[in-house]
Amino acid sequence: MSAEATSPAGIGPGPTGPAAGPVRLRITEVFFSLQGETSRVGLPTVFVRLTGCPLRCGYCDTEYAFHGGRMMDLDAVLAAVESHGARYVTVTGGEPLAQRACLALLRALCDRGLSVSLETSGALDISGVDSRVSTILDLKTPGSGEQARNLWENLAQLDDHDEVKFVLCDEADYGWAKSMLETHAIAARCPVLFSPSFHQLPAARLAEWILRDRLPVRMQVQLHKQLWGEAQGR
Repeated sequence: MSAEATSPAGIGPGPTGPAAGPVRLRITEVFFSLQGETSRVGLPTVFVRLTGCPLRCGYCDTEYAFHGGRMMDLDAVLAAVESHGARYVTVTGGEPLAQRACLALLRALCDRGLSVSLETSGALDISGVDSRVSTILDLKTPGSGEQARNLWENLAQLDDHDEVKFVLCDEADYGWAKSMLETHAIAARCPVLFSPSFHQLPAARLAEWILRDRLPVRMQVQLHKQLWGEAQGR
């Protein structure tokens, strides 16, 4: 892939090539915390939160990343990440792939020997993501209000170092996710995560359903919310 720059607003495709100038991204925050989700839960991790998202999930807990942020050159973002001295980096949003320059950021982080994961909604094409990145594909359930945005072709791009996540709001969401798990044979492709929507579905109830049905999934709760609630940048 060639280096890609963003448009002046920092969102969407922009000019590329030698005359395009430095790669820039619109960044909401770069912070150091414990990974609260995925198979990397509990690991000290640097998070790069990109600004902007084309989805409006009903349970979204990062609405502050929809707008604002500040433009940063790629080198400045890399310096901010490396200042924390951590091995693990997660690029998130918003929806990070809404910025074309996200692909260049992911590649540059991998080139520095960092262990990189990407949290993406699954509504945008992931085929350009560097193969060294662990892609966490968050398939949208009916309860999210954004089920129609799922780009099912993305599943073919995943392998065993990626993960698929379902955030479940109620028993109807659970039944839908169970059906998708079987229809698309997702667990045979990569690890699958079932997560209860915070404040909507009791974690113990979801655990009981998973055990009852003997599903080949990993249940997760959001560690960062157990520790710090919904504080921004934690």
